[in-house]
Amino acid sequence: MANSDGQQTEGLWSLKSLPQMDDKEFIRWQDLLEKRTGMNLPVERKVFLQTSLGIRMREIGCPSYQAYFDMVAKGAKAMVEWTVLVDRLTVQETRFYRDEDAFNLVKDYLCTRPPHALTQKSIEAWSVGCSTGEEPYTLAMIIEEALEAEKLKGYYGVTGTDISIPALAKARAAVYPARKLVTLNQERKDKYFNQLTGNEFAVVPRLKERVCFSRVNVLELKDAPMHGMTVIFCQNLLIYFKRWRRKEILNRLAERLVPGGLLVLGQGEIVDWHNPLLERIPSDNTLAFIRHNERDN
Repeated sequence: MANSDGQQTEGLWSLKSLPQMDDKEFIRWQDLLEKRTGMNLPVERKVFLQTSLGIRMREIGCPSYQAYFDMVAKGAKAMVEWTVLVDRLTVQETRFYRDEDAFNLVKDYLCTRPPHALTQKSIEAWSVGCSTGEEPYTLAMIIEEALEAEKLKGYYGVTGTDISIPALAKARAAVYPARKLVTLNQERKDKYFNQLTGNEFAVVPRLKERVCFSRVNVLELKDAPMHGMTVIFCQNLLIYFKRWRRKEILNRLAERLVPGGLLVLGQGEIVDWHNPLLERIPSDNTLAFIRHNERDN
């Protein structure tokens, strides 16, 4: 039984089914997402959008797609609600060491690529679209292990960027459920995590202090402060964008690499992109590029 009329009304509302989203409404949401985030939402993902909006609308008791659109598009609380919605639409389930081939390539690059990447003044890595932080912390593990393998004590730092403020807050907290660690061997679990409870693990302080996080919209990369990066890791992000925008994003990232720097992408995320600054690394299992040491190469 409800404690008040308001709670009873809210409970009844949560059980109501939402109307189907018509084509006109879908196009309005498509345009808003494209304009603000660059995200491309094809008609095939209409059900995904409708479901995601519907869940949030039930949570706050919003009766229609039009009313919710107005809520995120204008008004005093628009940006707060927009932040919540973007988090729902963009944050994906991820894990540590998710793409073993790609991370192994990074480690091999650090240890063997001339000029020796580990002997540089500092190693700077950037995880673009870092979500809740698993990727940048994995990069920190890889760099630390590469330094240890070569018996070096160089400085390194990793920056994780994302558009989702809630995701970045989780990344900064650096506390993860056990399921996020399933792709790590026991040695890495013991070395890089402290167990808090039976199901929660915290990144150890020495690794956590090497990683920082910042909110960056990839539509605004020209204003991002990251420059001279040794490694840029950008996986499972480009799939959200139209082909021309993917190329635009990648060209911006190529400019941010130090000469000799490494750009790692997700397999199949781009197939017809070429940049005169970069040379593709021959590999059947990864999609990665090296920036030329000289412009005329």
